[in-house]
Amino acid sequence: MDFVSKSVKKIDGMDIATGKPLYTDDLCHNPLVIKILRSPHAFGKIINIDTKKAKTLPGVECIFTHEDVPKERFTLAGQSYPEPSPYDRLILDEYVRYVGDEVAIVAAVDEKTALRAMKLIKVDYEVFEPVIDFEEAHTHGSTIHPEDDLKVNFPIGTDTDNNIAASYEVYTGNVEEELEKSEVIIEKSYYTQAQAHGMMETYRAYSYMDHNNRLTIVSSTQIPFHVRRIVAKALQIPQSKIRVIKPRIGGGFGGKQTASVEIFPALVTLKTGKAAKIVYDRKETFSCSTARHPMKMTVKIGADTDGTINVIDIKALSDTGAYGEHAWTVFSVAGNKVLPLYNKAKALRYGGNVLYTNKMPSGALRGYGVTQGIFSLESAINELASQLNMDPTILREKNLIREGDSHPLLCGSTDNNPVTLTSCTLHECIRRGKELIKWDEKYPAQVISDSKVRGVGMAITMQGSGIANIDTASALIKLNDNGFYTLLLGSTDMGTGCDTILCQMAAEVLSTDMDKIIVHSADTDISPYDTGSYASSTTYVTGNAVIKAATDLKEQILKVGAEYLYESVENVSFDGIYVKTNSGKEISLDEISQNLALGPQGETLMGKGTFGGDTSPPPFIAGFCEVEVDKETGKIDLIDYVAVVDCGTVINPNLARIQVEGGIVQGIGMAMYENVAHAKNGQMITNTFMQYKIPCRKDIGNITVDFQSSYEPTGPFGAKSIGEVVINTPPPAIAHAVYNAVGVNVRSLPITPEKVLMGILENK
Repeated sequence: MDFVSKSVKKIDGMDIATGKPLYTDDLCHNPLVIKILRSPHAFGKIINIDTKKAKTLPGVECIFTHEDVPKERFTLAGQSYPEPSPYDRLILDEYVRYVGDEVAIVAAVDEKTALRAMKLIKVDYEVFEPVIDFEEAHTHGSTIHPEDDLKVNFPIGTDTDNNIAASYEVYTGNVEEELEKSEVIIEKSYYTQAQAHGMMETYRAYSYMDHNNRLTIVSSTQIPFHVRRIVAKALQIPQSKIRVIKPRIGGGFGGKQTASVEIFPALVTLKTGKAAKIVYDRKETFSCSTARHPMKMTVKIGADTDGTINVIDIKALSDTGAYGEHAWTVFSVAGNKVLPLYNKAKALRYGGNVLYTNKMPSGALRGYGVTQGIFSLESAINELASQLNMDPTILREKNLIREGDSHPLLCGSTDNNPVTLTSCTLHECIRRGKELIKWDEKYPAQVISDSKVRGVGMAITMQGSGIANIDTASALIKLNDNGFYTLLLGSTDMGTGCDTILCQMAAEVLSTDMDKIIVHSADTDISPYDTGSYASSTTYVTGNAVIKAATDLKEQILKVGAEYLYESVENVSFDGIYVKTNSGKEISLDEISQNLALGPQGETLMGKGTFGGDTSPPPFIAGFCEVEVDKETGKIDLIDYVAVVDCGTVINPNLARIQVEGGIVQGIGMAMYENVAHAKNGQMITNTFMQYKIPCRKDIGNITVDFQSSYEPTGPFGAKSIGEVVINTPPPAIAHAVYNAVGVNVRSLPITPEKVLMGILENK
């Protein structure tokens, strides 16, 4: 292949590196500036709000309160309609449900004036006792959502009287019977914390009315088509009156799968007719958007003494914060995309509740629940191996799913039709990872000095490639009048390089140079529909759509070329430059395109392709690490991390490697450093990078990435996803390595020196 599996440079890399104006705030033209007055209380009701004095301040354009906005409830979650997240929000509500919840929208000629106006607004609150601990939420005296118009599109177990946003349970086999028959049982509880996205570009959007009096929103978003629907519902206007444009994005990590900011400038522009923008500062990005769902999982495993795992039973609780964005889906994924790893078990069960609390809402974040589920399950598997006195790599090899196996929880399965795994090199990933980390030489630990010990640890993971039977993407590719192409996409490149790899795929099919393909994404007026860049879908779902579109166009070029050459289409071929016959006649693509463009017989050739999979083939990773622990202080140094990846065919090795390295570092952050923390009154105390630590280069040691490719028959050129799976292994692998070094099982993230030292002291 000429382009696929080649380390092609990113097509927008130089523009980004040289600072060209590509991002949302670069594109604004003298807009009104919006600031949000926010609640100082975790839970309360607005009794009175006085904006008269603020409105008289010169330069203030408008101020909106809950009395001025539509009363239609909606969700900010960017999901396909009908969304599984509850409609539990208003644009502005008389209730405030977390510190930072929106109270008033202020629009002024500049930021300084808007900030001055906010200080002149007087608000009287009736303050209620907040619900902060999600483990106590269902029995707490406060009801966070007392309204009677909260709506769900289908039953997800919502019980607002008990602060339950959603419930879920899935099982196979007879759990109790298999537990009773098992020779060894372990049962442990694990806690994962809220994690912030930490993307470089904060949340922002810009809006204006175009010359046809349509609302145009320019936004740093992963979900332009969902934003159009969400804004239309919230503002009660037709989607046809809204256009959403996505310029370049400075990161998202799932945060921009929630429409956190677009409604505010849209409302101001609709009310005033003037352009408006909102740019969240870093504190607002930390404390007034979304973070990863904190979870508690109690894992019970029944096994035989030879290492055969008979049953896995997980009871879970999740904290969705003040609103239920992604509540049910993140929770269900935490079990469904984790348990199929151990498909030799005769019984599996996963279930529990997602609770409302008076904290910033939780939402989508890279890993989308699998990160939480993998930490709990893989930590329990490592503890089982220890109890069995068995090498954990051997325990896993004995019980893991393999290519050709079926499992009822694999995405796309139905009641009597479990999906069959058609690509998997997980066992090879483990074998290669052991070689790279020198597992057999180092396991479980090596004494370095009187105070320092090095331990090795490991974990495995899987994810998915899009959402089966829900995600869909379309692509269009047009032949222009000089023999070059325009590829129209609705997907979002968040900096990952997906525009580049999709261009590689189109170039491969059309046998043309990549610089002859213009990539245009995403503009809801122009681009074909795409659910958006989330759920590890772009390479797999949009990639398949691109191949279909390019193949369609190639067939049209062959047909037209054959007509010009007076030959049947079966007797011609296309090499990217010429359509040729077997007898030597030829016509160039340039000539074909110009002939098509001119005269009364002109025609535009447009290839189209749409893909929505009925399966979600999982990528796999085996992660290994070595840590050095100081027994006197509990300090942990990460020495080495090895990730061996099966993502099917690697479309662009350089970009894939960067994805893996970035995800591993983000996983290391969750394992060792990051923790969104709140005070007892609900105030977030980690709302700047001074308090919220993410790992820097000196914190992460050496990272080694290797690929054990497979060929996924349903994937584009055999590819699967890679975006999310890469974050999952560091928390359980590092916890395992710490245990092997000093005998301390840290079951609550992050794994801090304090927790390790306390464990060492308790063991003495």
